[in-house]
Amino acid sequence: MKTKETGPLENSAGNAADNDAGHRVHGNSIITGLITCQDLSSNAQRGTVPGMSRDHVNSICRGLPGAEWSDPWGGGHDAWKIGGKMFACIGVKNDGVSVKTPDIETAQMLIDAGVGVKAPYFHLSWVRLPFDADSAEMRHRLAASYDLVRASLTKKAQAELPPRS
Repeated sequence: MKTKETGPLENSAGNAADNDAGHRVHGNSIITGLITCQDLSSNAQRGTVPGMSRDHVNSICRGLPGAEWSDPWGGGHDAWKIGGKMFACIGVKNDGVSVKTPDIETAQMLIDAGVGVKAPYFHLSWVRLPFDADSAEMRHRLAASYDLVRASLTKKAQAELPPRS
Protein backbone atom coordinates (compact mmCIF):
# COMPACT_ATOMS: atom_id res chain seq x y z
CA MET A 1 0.00 0.00 0.00
CA LYS A 2 1.13 3.56 -0.63
CA THR A 3 2.22 5.36 2.54
CA LYS A 4 1.86 8.84 1.01
CA GLU A 5 0.87 10.15 -2.35
CA THR A 6 4.53 10.68 -3.30
CA GLY A 7 6.11 8.33 -0.78
CA PRO A 8 7.50 4.82 -1.06
CA LEU A 9 5.41 1.74 -1.53
CA GLU A 10 5.48 -0.73 1.35
CA ASN A 11 3.52 -3.79 2.28
CA SER A 12 1.90 -4.12 5.69
CA ALA A 13 5.19 -5.32 7.22
CA GLY A 14 7.02 -2.20 6.01
CA ASN A 15 9.07 -4.12 3.45
CA ALA A 16 9.56 -3.51 -0.24
CA ALA A 17 6.44 -3.80 -2.40
CA ASP A 18 5.65 -3.81 -6.10
CA ASN A 19 4.69 -0.51 -7.74
CA ASP A 20 2.16 -0.16 -10.54
CA ALA A 21 4.78 -1.05 -13.16
CA GLY A 22 5.66 -4.29 -11.35
CA HIS A 23 9.08 -3.07 -10.12
CA ARG A 24 10.18 -3.79 -6.56
CA VAL A 25 10.31 -0.63 -4.46
CA HIS A 26 12.08 -0.16 -1.15
CA GLY A 27 12.30 3.27 0.41
CA ASN A 28 12.63 5.71 -2.48
CA SER A 29 14.60 3.27 -4.66
CA ILE A 30 13.38 0.99 -7.40
CA ILE A 31 15.15 -2.33 -6.98
CA THR A 32 16.44 -3.72 -10.27
CA GLY A 33 18.43 -6.87 -9.63
CA LEU A 34 21.28 -6.35 -7.19
CA ILE A 35 21.85 -2.65 -7.83
CA THR A 36 19.23 0.00 -7.04
CA CYS A 37 18.69 3.15 -9.04
CA GLN A 38 19.70 5.04 -5.90
CA ASP A 39 23.02 3.12 -5.81
CA LEU A 40 23.75 4.01 -9.43
CA SER A 41 22.93 7.65 -8.78
CA SER A 42 25.18 7.90 -5.71
CA ASN A 43 27.99 6.05 -7.52
CA ALA A 44 27.75 8.45 -10.47
CA GLN A 45 28.02 11.39 -8.06
CA ARG A 46 31.05 9.80 -6.33
CA GLY A 47 32.80 8.97 -9.61
CA THR A 48 32.72 5.22 -9.11
CA VAL A 49 31.71 2.42 -11.38
CA PRO A 50 29.86 -0.54 -9.87
CA GLY A 51 31.99 -3.66 -10.11
CA MET A 52 35.46 -2.09 -9.82
CA SER A 53 37.78 -5.07 -9.64
CA ARG A 54 41.07 -6.35 -8.37
CA ASP A 55 42.36 -5.78 -11.93
CA HIS A 56 41.75 -2.03 -11.51
CA VAL A 57 43.54 -1.97 -8.14
CA ASN A 58 46.39 -4.08 -9.52
CA SER A 59 46.81 -1.67 -12.45
CA ILE A 60 47.10 1.26 -10.02
CA CYS A 61 49.67 -0.57 -7.89
CA ARG A 62 51.58 -1.78 -10.95
CA GLY A 63 52.06 1.87 -11.99
CA LEU A 64 53.85 2.84 -8.77
CA PRO A 65 57.67 2.95 -9.20
CA GLY A 66 59.38 -0.17 -7.88
CA ALA A 67 56.14 -1.84 -6.76
CA GLU A 68 56.31 -5.63 -6.86
CA TRP A 69 53.50 -8.19 -6.84
CA SER A 70 53.61 -11.42 -4.84
CA ASP A 71 51.31 -14.11 -3.45
CA PRO A 72 53.07 -14.76 -0.12
CA TRP A 73 50.48 -17.13 1.36
CA GLY A 74 49.42 -18.85 -1.85
CA GLY A 75 45.84 -19.36 -2.87
CA GLY A 76 45.25 -16.15 -4.81
CA HIS A 77 46.34 -13.20 -2.68
CA ASP A 78 47.61 -10.11 -4.49
CA ALA A 79 50.20 -8.53 -2.19
CA TRP A 80 51.92 -5.37 -3.42
CA LYS A 81 55.28 -4.50 -1.91
CA ILE A 82 57.90 -1.81 -2.14
CA GLY A 83 61.40 -2.73 -0.96
CA GLY A 84 60.06 -6.05 0.32
CA LYS A 85 57.42 -4.42 2.57
CA MET A 86 53.71 -4.70 1.84
CA PHE A 87 51.62 -1.59 1.12
CA ALA A 88 48.46 -3.18 -0.35
CA CYS A 89 46.81 -6.58 -0.29
CA ILE A 90 43.77 -8.13 -1.94
CA GLY A 91 42.60 -11.31 -0.27
CA VAL A 92 41.05 -14.43 -1.74
CA LYS A 93 37.55 -13.19 -0.84
CA ASN A 94 38.05 -10.47 -3.48
CA ASP A 95 35.96 -7.96 -1.52
CA GLY A 96 38.36 -5.02 -1.42
CA VAL A 97 41.94 -3.96 -0.92
CA SER A 98 43.71 -3.51 2.43
CA VAL A 99 46.05 -0.53 2.76
CA LYS A 100 48.32 0.85 5.46
CA THR A 101 47.53 4.19 7.11
CA PRO A 102 49.96 6.34 9.15
CA ASP A 103 48.44 5.31 12.49
CA ILE A 104 45.54 3.68 14.30
CA GLU A 105 43.74 7.02 14.67
CA THR A 106 43.74 7.63 10.90
CA ALA A 107 42.46 4.12 10.28
CA GLN A 108 39.67 4.61 12.82
CA MET A 109 38.75 7.97 11.26
CA LEU A 110 38.40 6.30 7.84
CA ILE A 111 36.31 3.51 9.37
CA ASP A 112 34.08 6.02 11.21
CA ALA A 113 33.64 8.03 8.00
CA GLY A 114 32.51 4.90 6.16
CA VAL A 115 35.45 4.92 3.74
CA GLY A 116 36.62 1.46 4.78
CA VAL A 117 36.46 -1.24 7.42
CA LYS A 118 39.01 -2.84 9.74
CA ALA A 119 41.32 -4.96 7.61
CA PRO A 120 41.12 -8.53 8.90
CA TYR A 121 44.43 -10.17 9.85
CA PHE A 122 46.31 -6.84 9.73
CA HIS A 123 47.46 -4.36 12.36
CA LEU A 124 44.89 -1.78 13.50
CA SER A 125 46.54 0.84 11.28
CA TRP A 126 45.33 -1.02 8.16
CA VAL A 127 41.89 -0.57 6.56
CA ARG A 128 40.08 -2.45 3.82
CA LEU A 129 38.60 -0.31 1.06
CA PRO A 130 35.71 -1.96 -0.78
CA PHE A 131 35.97 -2.21 -4.56
CA ASP A 132 33.01 0.17 -4.93
CA ALA A 133 34.90 2.94 -3.09
CA ASP A 134 35.36 6.28 -4.81
CA SER A 135 37.99 5.94 -7.56
CA ALA A 136 39.91 9.04 -6.47
CA GLU A 137 39.83 7.92 -2.82
CA MET A 138 41.05 4.44 -3.81
CA ARG A 139 43.92 5.87 -5.87
CA HIS A 140 44.83 8.32 -3.07
CA ARG A 141 44.82 5.64 -0.34
CA LEU A 142 46.92 3.25 -2.43
CA ALA A 143 49.46 6.01 -3.18
CA ALA A 144 49.50 7.17 0.46
CA SER A 145 50.11 3.61 1.67
CA TYR A 146 52.88 3.18 -0.92
CA ASP A 147 54.52 6.50 0.09
CA LEU A 148 54.28 5.62 3.80
CA VAL A 149 55.94 2.24 3.36
CA ARG A 150 58.52 3.62 0.93
CA ALA A 151 59.49 6.34 3.43
CA SER A 152 59.98 3.70 6.15
CA LEU A 153 62.70 1.93 4.13
CA THR A 154 66.37 2.53 4.87
CA LYS A 155 68.02 5.37 2.96
CA LYS A 156 70.05 2.79 1.06
CA ALA A 157 66.94 0.84 0.02
CA GLN A 158 65.18 4.08 -0.98
CA ALA A 159 68.16 5.12 -3.11
CA GLU A 160 67.98 1.81 -5.03
CA LEU A 161 64.34 2.41 -6.02
CA PRO A 162 63.18 4.19 -9.17
CA PRO A 163 62.35 7.85 -8.47
CA ARG A 164 58.80 8.73 -7.41
CA SER A 165 57.33 11.11 -9.98
